[in-house]
Amino acid sequence: MMATAPAVLRGSRLCQQNSSSRSWALLPSSPKLRPGGLVSYVSARMAVTMSLEPRSRCCWDEPVRIIVRGLCPEQPVTLRSSLRDENGALFRAHARYCADGGGELDLMRAPALGGSFTGLEPMGLFWALEPEKHLVRLVKRDVQTPFVVELEVLEGHEPEGGRVLGRVVHERDFLAPGVRREPVRAGRLRATLFLPPGEGPFPGILDLFGSSGGLCEYRASLLARHGFAVLALAYFRFEDLPAYLNEVHLEYFEEAVDFMLQHPKVKGPSVGLLGFSKGGDLCLSMASYLKGISATVVINACVANTLAPLHYKDMIIPDLGNDLGKHTTTESGFLNIMNIWNNPLEESYRQSLIPLEKAQGPFLFIVGLDDHNWNSEFYAHIASERLQAHGKERPQIIHFPGTGHCIDPPYFPPSRVSVHSVLGLAVFYGGEPKAHSRAQVDAWQQIQIFFHTHVNGKKSVKPSKM
Repeated sequence: MMATAPAVLRGSRLCQQNSSSRSWALLPSSPKLRPGGLVSYVSARMAVTMSLEPRSRCCWDEPVRIIVRGLCPEQPVTLRSSLRDENGALFRAHARYCADGGGELDLMRAPALGGSFTGLEPMGLFWALEPEKHLVRLVKRDVQTPFVVELEVLEGHEPEGGRVLGRVVHERDFLAPGVRREPVRAGRLRATLFLPPGEGPFPGILDLFGSSGGLCEYRASLLARHGFAVLALAYFRFEDLPAYLNEVHLEYFEEAVDFMLQHPKVKGPSVGLLGFSKGGDLCLSMASYLKGISATVVINACVANTLAPLHYKDMIIPDLGNDLGKHTTTESGFLNIMNIWNNPLEESYRQSLIPLEKAQGPFLFIVGLDDHNWNSEFYAHIASERLQAHGKERPQIIHFPGTGHCIDPPYFPPSRVSVHSVLGLAVFYGGEPKAHSRAQVDAWQQIQIFFHTHVNGKKSVKPSKM
């Protein structure tokens, strides 16, 4: 793909260092004598440029280094980012900075002084993007097109009032060069397979999202560039699949595992599973009942079957159930539903527990300690106790303080509030933005390491730099 050349605005700027002493500095400029011998400086035209390193177009999970050049020494400026999603919803962020003594601003070295975030946050203009309208979550639907982010540098510390000094348009892809996207309509399966560049075969992973339904491809497409064959699998609310999650049949997911293991580009004899929220407990059920699964990663998931009865052959696992009357409400009026779910350790609900001890491979639990959708830490503890009680290896559990429910790939803005697809109400998901953003970077690395170790068979894996 061709790199996008930055668009540069040129303008003049008179930099006043000390107004009381009438000492001015302007680079470049020419001194001129006034009557009385005073020296003044004539304003000159300066080229302010914004550059992105190592390149101006990259994948969404890749960091970039933002550098502004051509400013005056210690000049106060505001950097602003904006993005429109596929539905036209606007997301924006801004931060205030000061250039260094040489008139350069490098976000790898310069802390933000205020705005959407503070401190040294080189990727803050991406993870701090906030929707103009409430309850809108940034999600990529069509991975074949990039998100286009406009970055601007403005005079002064007013995000709306300063004059624009420079601008660059940045494209962030979801399909890396050479990654192949193959729609899958085999039998009942409704999915998309992403294959890395090269001949393969590649370690295979099935990727499941939660109760929003549909076919979510953006995590699978990004993961494929790291050497995995990833099947993004829909299981309801897509094409001819059921519109509602009234009941789930594990045979459908078994068909997906078989599809992967029979694919010539997938390295057997097993695959890995990656599931978020409701997709997480489905992955736990798959690992417990199905063959050919060597490793399972769940992100903020329950250890009991939830939302709908699970059928497999002549067996039925009831759903955990909930009491919506136990919800609380935040100061902003959003629902906190963490405590509405029944306790799977109580005798009345123990039949909904998933028998993890039947699984053949290891588990990784990604836990946000500020998750307000599930009591994810409690569920991971149940999983660990159950596995050890049956003589199994304890799971790997990674706790992320200040991190909410929706843990996405790096640099996605945290989704703290949105309309719950099942409840139809505005639900608070939690997460402190800065901590949540850092957790997403770390979790992304840990997921790759885990799968490379337990699916690909690599004992020592060097994570990609973020």
